[in-house]
Amino acid sequence: MEKRFIMTAFGRDRVGIVADVTRILFENGCNLEETSMNQLADEFALILLFNSRQEDVEALLERETRRLEREKGISAFVRPLSKRSPVAGRGGAAAVVHVEGVDQAGIVYKVSRFLADNGVNIVDLKSNVVASPGSGTTLYLMDIHVQLPEGADSSRLDEGLQRVADELNVDIGLEV
Repeated sequence: MEKRFIMTAFGRDRVGIVADVTRILFENGCNLEETSMNQLADEFALILLFNSRQEDVEALLERETRRLEREKGISAFVRPLSKRSPVAGRGGAAAVVHVEGVDQAGIVYKVSRFLADNGVNIVDLKSNVVASPGSGTTLYLMDIHVQLPEGADSSRLDEGLQRVADELNVDIGLEV
């Protein structure tokens, strides 16, 4: 029977880190389904969804992740997932929330809290800090791909996001 897992792994960014992590999956009969991998500062982070038909794969992967830590300095954690459920409608339209402004604590929290309070599901969130070309001021840029709830009023959501933008003194746009 096929079992599904999620692995998170991270370590100092270097050539070969992706190969080191995915090797243990390949060599233990696992098949990658979805991945997200990013360099964050001097670290490299991986999130991997995979499956396996092998009976004792959990024990094998536990040993392999300990070896990754010892030999390669990569911290990795594996969690089994429950059985795959049928994909039902996930609500209304997909949208993107774009945030841009002077970097400060609380941007991700306040925007994500507003979205959660309004039933908006975050599907993907990417953010980055950059220097403003003219002044060198540190700017925070964030794009959040979301799934709106069924029947959501995008103009009401946009108005609420503008209140959050005013509180944070940033620009927030909603693209449906």
